[in-house]
Amino acid sequence: MPRLFGTDGVRGVAGAELSCQLAYDLGRAGAAVLTNGANRPRILVGRDTRLSGQMLECALIAGICSVGACAVPVGVMPTPAVAWLTRTYGADAGVVISASHNPMQFNGIKFFDRNGLKLPDSVEDRIEEIVKNGCRGIPCPTGEGVGRVEEAGGAEDDYIRFVQSLCGVDLTGMRIVLDCANGAAYRIAPRLFSGLGADVLPIFDKPDGVNINERCGSTHMKALSSAVRETGAQIGLAFDGDADRCLAVDERGRVVDGDQMMLLCADRMKRAGRLRHDTLVVTVMSNYGLTLAARERGIRLEKTAVGDRYVLECMRENGYALGGEQSGHIIFLEDNTTGDGMVTGLNLLIAMKESGRPLSELASIMTVLPQVLINVPVSESRKRAWRDDPVIGEAIERIERKWADAGRLLVRESGTEPLVRVMIEGDDRAAIEADARALADLIAARLG
Repeated sequence: MPRLFGTDGVRGVAGAELSCQLAYDLGRAGAAVLTNGANRPRILVGRDTRLSGQMLECALIAGICSVGACAVPVGVMPTPAVAWLTRTYGADAGVVISASHNPMQFNGIKFFDRNGLKLPDSVEDRIEEIVKNGCRGIPCPTGEGVGRVEEAGGAEDDYIRFVQSLCGVDLTGMRIVLDCANGAAYRIAPRLFSGLGADVLPIFDKPDGVNINERCGSTHMKALSSAVRETGAQIGLAFDGDADRCLAVDERGRVVDGDQMMLLCADRMKRAGRLRHDTLVVTVMSNYGLTLAARERGIRLEKTAVGDRYVLECMRENGYALGGEQSGHIIFLEDNTTGDGMVTGLNLLIAMKESGRPLSELASIMTVLPQVLINVPVSESRKRAWRDDPVIGEAIERIERKWADAGRLLVRESGTEPLVRVMIEGDDRAAIEADARALADLIAARLG
C-alpha cells in the first residue's frame, strides 16, 4: 500500500482513493494520536465547497466521535481560518477537508495540531500506521463515552474580525475585484474587505459543489485580469479553493505573482524593523529576479525545498517572520501559522494605501526574469539517476558556469510524477531556451 500522506495531507479522487472508509479511519486514528489522551478532546472540522465535502465530513466526524472525542464542525471555511480557530478556541486539533487548487473530483484531509501547525512527518507516520493496521487497539467507547458533535456558532465572524484587526488603515475609496474560486473564500472574502470600507466586486462567488477552481481562482487569472480592466478597479485578488493562496492583478490587468508580493512585503517590513534577521524564506522555485532585487535591498534569502511545510519549518527553526512560495502561498508567521490568502491580500492593500502608489509601481520592485521549464519523461525507477550520471553532471556544470552571474539552472526530479524537471532563468530568452532544450534532450537520451 503506498504512503497515504503526501506533501499536504491525504489526497485522492473522492469516493475512490479517498473513500468514506478511509475518512472514517483517519478520523479515528487522527483523534487518537493528536489528543494525547485528553478527557473529551475537541477537534475542529472545516471544509471547502466540493460536492464530496459533506460526505467525507460525515465519515470523518463519525470516526472522531467513535473514539470518544468531540467533533466541532465549522462548515465551509478557509484552511488558514481552521488553523487560527483551532489555536484560538483551544481545541486539541483541527482538520480541513479540501484539495486546494485541484479539480472538484479530488478531495483531501489534512490535520493541524493544537497550535494550528501542520503535522511533522513522524506524527503523520503514526496516524498512517494505525490506519494501515485497521485501527486495531484504538478504543471504542460505548454509552456515555461516545463523542459528541458540537456546533461552533460565530466561527466565521471571529475569523473575519481577527483579519480585520490586522488592518491599520481605512480602505474606503479602493475598488477591489475578488476572485473567490467558487471555493472556501466565497462568503468570507467579500464580507472581510467590504467591512474595511473597500468597494468590493466579487466574481466566482457562487459555488455549486462542482465549479470550484473551474477556470477561476489563483491558477486561472485571465478572468480576473479582464474584470479589473473592465471595472476600473485598483487591484484584483485571486484565491485558490481553500484560500490559503493569493495572487494579485494590478490596475492594468497584469498578474503580480508570489515572488513580487513577498519582496514587496519584505521590503515594507524591513523598513518598519519587523523583518526578523532581515530574511525572507523562499523555495528553490522562486525567480532569480527575486534574488537580485533582494540583494539590492539588503534582504537575505533563505531557500528551502518546494513545499510550504518546508518554508514554515525553516521559519520556525530560525525565528523568521515572512516566507512563502511563488504560487502565492505566503506565511506571515506573526499573524497565522499557515499561508493565509486573506492576510496576504490585506498586506498588499495596506502597502498601496500607505504609499499612495498603484500596485503596478509597487510590483516593479523586482524584474521577473524569463524562465523556461521543460519536463523530461523518464521511468519512475530512473528519475533520480541524473544525479550520478557524469555526462549529465558535466553539462549541468557548464550551464551553471554560463549563467552564474545572470541567471540560474535548476534540475530536480518530480516528487509525484515520473519526470525530471529542467528549469533555467536568465536575461536572454532565446539562449535559455536553447540551453534548457539541449540539457533536456541529453537527460532523455541518457536515462532512456
